[in-house]
Amino acid sequence: MSAHRIIVLTGGPSAGKTAVQQVASEQFGDRLVLVPEAATLLFSGGFPLPVSDETRRAAQRAIYFVQRELEAACTVHAPDDAVVLCDRGTADGAAYWKGTPDFFEAVGSTREAEHARYHTVIHLAVPGVGGGYNLQNPTRKETPEEARRVDEGITRAWAGHPRLFDVSNETDFVHKLERAMALITAAMEEPG
Repeated sequence: MSAHRIIVLTGGPSAGKTAVQQVASEQFGDRLVLVPEAATLLFSGGFPLPVSDETRRAAQRAIYFVQRELEAACTVHAPDDAVVLCDRGTADGAAYWKGTPDFFEAVGSTREAEHARYHTVIHLAVPGVGGGYNLQNPTRKETPEEARRVDEGITRAWAGHPRLFDVSNETDFVHKLERAMALITAAMEEPG
């Protein structure tokens, strides 16, 4: 486990995670270490998109282990006082998992162990079609309805984390961004 404080931005497809991460990077500079989304790296690098429950499980196992290694690699040379901001966390895979054993058992872990890896979890809600759902991302194959179902699964995957914060869809993305940035700032400035 990293010695750095780790914050997770999570939520279904098109929730705004990458945009929040970009703004946070500009605002906090070297005080923040960014961890990109493992799924995007894998799928844009040629890992086959899931077409069945079996290939979905294979993808989620791969994403889990890449996520863990990304977190380790991104922090190895980071200053001791840097905070890590992840585009998704390891527990997200449970939202996409179908079948037995359950996701956490399949990766040799538990929900509690994965929650303990992260100081703060910021869950960004998925917008509806009229509320900004982005259909332009080439690795995003979910419809807005499927994205909402994934978002519900993410809610279940992170339920019980002691520092879980939900950021709903506001009237515009600026309000959502401001709320997420306030939560990141608070987590970064919290003592010890």
